[in-house]
Amino acid sequence: MRKIIRTKMFALFLLLAAIVIIYTVLSDGAFVSPKNIRNILQSTTVVSLLTIGAGTLMIAGHIDLSLGGIGTMCAMLAAYLLRVGVPWYIALIAALAMGGICGAFNAILVNELRLQSFIATLATAAITQGFAPIISQGKQIDIYDPVFKFLGGGRFLNYVPYSLIISLLALLVYGIVLKNTKFGRGVYLIGGNPDAARLGGLRPKRISYALFINAGCLSALAGILLAGRLQTANTVGITNSQFAGITAAILGGISFGGGTGGMGGALIGILILNCFNNGMTVINVSPYWQTIASGALLLIALTVDFLSARRRLKT
Repeated sequence: MRKIIRTKMFALFLLLAAIVIIYTVLSDGAFVSPKNIRNILQSTTVVSLLTIGAGTLMIAGHIDLSLGGIGTMCAMLAAYLLRVGVPWYIALIAALAMGGICGAFNAILVNELRLQSFIATLATAAITQGFAPIISQGKQIDIYDPVFKFLGGGRFLNYVPYSLIISLLALLVYGIVLKNTKFGRGVYLIGGNPDAARLGGLRPKRISYALFINAGCLSALAGILLAGRLQTANTVGITNSQFAGITAAILGGISFGGGTGGMGGALIGILILNCFNNGMTVINVSPYWQTIASGALLLIALTVDFLSARRRLKT
């Protein structure tokens, strides 16, 4: 029992429980109403996919600031292809492929040109955010395709969103891959000690390419699911969720310095972040203060991560 209490996962559960209790009291029970719980679950889809992409890169010692822009541009591309009569499966594959291409571009900047990942991906973010309005000529594109509507807005038993099921399955699969495969162990080794990993026969560059491409594809999928739920693609898309994925990953125990963390903790981090943001909406906090509070939460998460990293170095 003492070992369980001392784990970071237990502390995360306590934080999540505290958030739920506080908002339930402040909202006179509205926070835990079935409708609001469904809204919380629905909002985790985009953040979950971004957290997986950003989190796996962070474990390997990289940071990607372009995922929001990539996902928005790819969703716009899919909507445009649907509008001109392209079959849904081709539009879906094209959008996912574009996400992978953008991820490969990031990997080239980092591995071949030796740029810091946050600088390289920041440039990619600016490029992709500029291409989204070019594709649509600055307008939103409505989506009428039933498959996209089903993926983004369909509900199992008329309650659980299919997009949520997709994101939870993704968290499960990536958690298993990271913890139980040679590739996953290589990701942790590269993030913890790149030089030792290289001397041990691993190929950090190859793993880096795979992770950046993977993150690009996941962000494209996140953008597509959101556009399918809203039945429209716009120039904002998932751009505002970019830092939500990073915040959730750090809250869930994925270290900004690399080498630690996992998808189990990331899931708790996602729930903490979404419950925190949703609760402020339920108790009618001004959107401006919500932005400030979200930034403060990210700052707290970064501070805790820094202190944890320093404690590990001392031990």
